[in-house]
Amino acid sequence: MGRRRNGPGTPTRRRAVALRYDGRGAPRVTATGSGATAERILAVARAHGVPLHEDPALAEALAAIPLGEEIPRELYVAVAEVLAFVLLVHGRGTDPAVAEPGDRHPR
Repeated sequence: MGRRRNGPGTPTRRRAVALRYDGRGAPRVTATGSGATAERILAVARAHGVPLHEDPALAEALAAIPLGEEIPRELYVAVAEVLAFVLLVHGRGTDPAVAEPGDRHPR
């Protein structure tokens, strides 16, 4: 999700993009929108406990991808970082057996 400028002197509008990744192929764009549509996408995500990540530049790049399409290779690293964040938030980031000694919050 992110905010975008509409032009000089105009307020920014929120942009939201939803991705789905089932472990096969690349993540796919499942929803995208700005303004009220973005707010609805965010509300649905919150209602389902989906972690949110704000990155306006990434949101703009992902919004250009047609619905249902896989993300392009050029965005793999940026999206992988977001997916790693999501896994970490859900407690599935890393194996607790490899946590650093003294780490209060093993991943």
